[in-house]
Amino acid sequence: MSKDIEIVRTVADLRQRLAAWRQEDRTIGLVPTMGALHDGHFSLVDKAVQSNDRTVTSLFVNPKQFGPGEDLDVYPRDEVADAAALSERGVDLLFAPSVEEMYPDGAVTAVSVPGIGDLLEGGFRPGFFTGVATVVAKLLIQSLPHRAYFGEKDYQQLCVIRRLTKDLDLPIEIIACPIVREPDGLALSSRNAYLKAEERQAAPALHQALINSGKDIANGAAVSASVAAAKSELLNAGFTKVDYIAVCDPASLEELENVTGQARILGAAWLGKTRLIDNIAINT
Repeated sequence: MSKDIEIVRTVADLRQRLAAWRQEDRTIGLVPTMGALHDGHFSLVDKAVQSNDRTVTSLFVNPKQFGPGEDLDVYPRDEVADAAALSERGVDLLFAPSVEEMYPDGAVTAVSVPGIGDLLEGGFRPGFFTGVATVVAKLLIQSLPHRAYFGEKDYQQLCVIRRLTKDLDLPIEIIACPIVREPDGLALSSRNAYLKAEERQAAPALHQALINSGKDIANGAAVSASVAAAKSELLNAGFTKVDYIAVCDPASLEELENVTGQARILGAAWLGKTRLIDNIAINT
């Protein structure tokens, strides 16, 4: 479904283009990304293209969600390759703004989502979800799509975005898309490119540890024992540090001591200098 993709770099041009589509009663899907696109992103894009008359993808490496010492300067970027791949998949418009366009001089407003944004990732990466919530709120308000697409790989981010969309009364449907994995179970991520060969071999252990923990809980194991076993499993597999393994309510992300019904197991752990995150659903 290849088509020539249009690239715009200003909010004014984005709004002008989308206003024309709305006048034509076209439905609009938005896929926000930071580029370095892979099959996980493309699964969102494909769903958007299939479900809407027009599809917009944003490409913006958001500095406000990177903390001191994180990988902002080395985060992979290849707009030419990303634009070509999006064109091949039928995306109509690429919004690729500069930092100055998204955060003009004097801009001071930030969006935070207390509670759900302070847990897990929010605890280990202070300010991260304020950066995410701010840029996603801006993208949603700038484009006002009918639907916006986010992957379940970043499950807590998805929960934060659902909450801010509801709280800000944004008339946008948030579509969650399943995690896309390598054949060995590793969740696709742009940061997988950082893994050394031996680290890449060990990386699927994160997914497997979550699966094993979920099975243990479904079979009646205590949550605390299951979490402890998963952490040990990761360290034995070669992970250098485990930030968290948490069994949570799938909506509020409140940690659960007992699971009756649905839950989500989320994990974050380090292989050398690379931090991986993953999650799975469980149903007891």
